[in-house]
Amino acid sequence: MENQESFESRVDLSKLKEGVEQIREQIGKVIVGQKQMVDLIITAVLADGHILLEGVPGVAKTLASKLVAKSMSVDFSRVQFTPDLMPSDVIGTSVFNMKTSEFDFKKGPIFSNIVLIDEINRAPAKTQAALFEVMEERQVTVDGKTYQMEAPYLVLATQNPVEQEGTYRLPEAQLDRFLFKIEIDYPSLADETEILLRAANRKGEQTAEITPVISAQDIAAYRETLSEIIVDEKLLGYIAEIVNQTRSDQSIYLGASPRASLALLNGSRAFAAIQGRDFVTPEDIQFLAAPVLKHRILLTPEKEMEGVSATEVIQQLVAKTEVPR
Repeated sequence: MENQESFESRVDLSKLKEGVEQIREQIGKVIVGQKQMVDLIITAVLADGHILLEGVPGVAKTLASKLVAKSMSVDFSRVQFTPDLMPSDVIGTSVFNMKTSEFDFKKGPIFSNIVLIDEINRAPAKTQAALFEVMEERQVTVDGKTYQMEAPYLVLATQNPVEQEGTYRLPEAQLDRFLFKIEIDYPSLADETEILLRAANRKGEQTAEITPVISAQDIAAYRETLSEIIVDEKLLGYIAEIVNQTRSDQSIYLGASPRASLALLNGSRAFAAIQGRDFVTPEDIQFLAAPVLKHRILLTPEKEMEGVSATEVIQQLVAKTEVPR
């Protein structure tokens, strides 16, 4: 996807490209390989979307989240979800002030720019529901008062697909609020060897090598640029056709919502921009279809028993959808 033919861009993407390269460089100091994961995370940051990282323990889900936050001059907080976590532990709570005889609201860890929620599926539905408002509307309402989040606001959540004991399935409404679900696989043999080589030669904390390279103002400027990325009307129909097929395919019990169409549109614009293009191509949409849709659909019980994955079904849908010319 990155080797594009040369063309004259109508939108000045030089600063955005420079910022993206700097983030890649910072993360690359610690993370070996995983280029696709890094690009998807940067895409989500630019598209103002939340990310669900899924992978077995030890594949750098949490580390990647921390590195992304550290490469930006923004606030960062981390919440470890547990079965006994209460909504007030995440959002905050009102504390009685003896001096003023009034209740003061003490903000919880959800008030930050980048919030890492580790093992999000270990908290029950009541705590998960506390995230609905802040993830969709970037605000929290407590005791009748609404608190706005400062931009950029990004939730990076991790979960382990293997371990089932002590975990809860995320509600569909919450899954729909994640722009991407990124599945992280094991590194290749060459990458794992490089990981060992770096670890053997490293002195001190690995995250100490990372320095902030972009600010909240830079991110706001990049997002402003995205509105100028051109999406042909035929490609809008292409996105709608792919998402619409999830609602009628015999392999799918529950299809994706219009929010998924908007996510695919916004994600495609951001992905085109980080590739240095001021226009979206069908390949951008095809590449992002699985990360955008796989957590938003439910397969039929028959397909699940056959061991078919949501990614495979989406890839089949994309393959049979006519590409606009």
